[in-house]
Amino acid sequence: MDKKQEQTQSTFGFKWSDKENTYESEAVRKKVYDWLVKRYFGSETIMTTKVSDFYGKSILDAGCGNGHSMSVLFNKYFDKIDYLGIDIAPDAIEIAKKRFKKQNLKGEFIVDNIQTFSLEKQFDFIFSEGVIHHTSNPRETFKNMVNHLKPGGEIMFYVYKKKAPIREFTDDYIRDQISGLSNEEAWDKIKPLSNLGKILGDLDIEIEVPEEIQLLGVPKGKHNLQRFFYWFFMKAYYDPSYSIDEMNHINFDWYRPLNCFRFEPDEIKEWLSENNLKELRFIVEDAGITVIARSRVDL
Repeated sequence: MDKKQEQTQSTFGFKWSDKENTYESEAVRKKVYDWLVKRYFGSETIMTTKVSDFYGKSILDAGCGNGHSMSVLFNKYFDKIDYLGIDIAPDAIEIAKKRFKKQNLKGEFIVDNIQTFSLEKQFDFIFSEGVIHHTSNPRETFKNMVNHLKPGGEIMFYVYKKKAPIREFTDDYIRDQISGLSNEEAWDKIKPLSNLGKILGDLDIEIEVPEEIQLLGVPKGKHNLQRFFYWFFMKAYYDPSYSIDEMNHINFDWYRPLNCFRFEPDEIKEWLSENNLKELRFIVEDAGITVIARSRVDL
């Protein structure tokens, strides 16, 4: 494991184990649930009709962290699926085990690196929510995961999309500035940025850009002031239902990991082609790219 991956592992171990109070509120869980359902299924109505496809099937949660995403998304259905979570951070796995026991969810967990892990078993579904971009070689990681997919199986994943040029610069600048700090020091260093995000969000005002600023990737039209700063200059997350610490959790999650790759949609389509996957769902948003793809059976 290289030093950037060690630091990324430490980041998420800290986030899941030391900052539990920043992601367990009902407001956060509802936001996560709604976001996952919209991206992977389109709506809750569609999800309830499709979820039976998972019954009796094996699911690998690749980069499960503390099991938060899957436990939120499929909470009502865990007794009908064969779940295995894998993550590089031992602290996160221990939290996941406690979470599942507390919520009476059945599942197994192992500590391993999703870029290099090797299991004899193949899976009907592989779920990897916001993790591939945190590995040292995302392309290699994706290929390794697909190697664990059954013929006709489906992989569901989300990766970060490249942002506007100044936002990209600022993201990497801040990431570099806090790289030498401890996790707790980095958390505190990011807090003023979160406070600024709240100030901008609470203003709840719009500005109008009269013409496209192509050089900066800024489109013409009306923009909420906080979102204008957010998409084109710096990530300072805001949600009126979140506490400052919950917003800081989102910002820490973004700025702290040294492994944090961003992609163009065409790059991800190349991954699918290289691994003989059929695209079933391909959603491109400002934040990231959500994909469901199926392993071809006619190879």
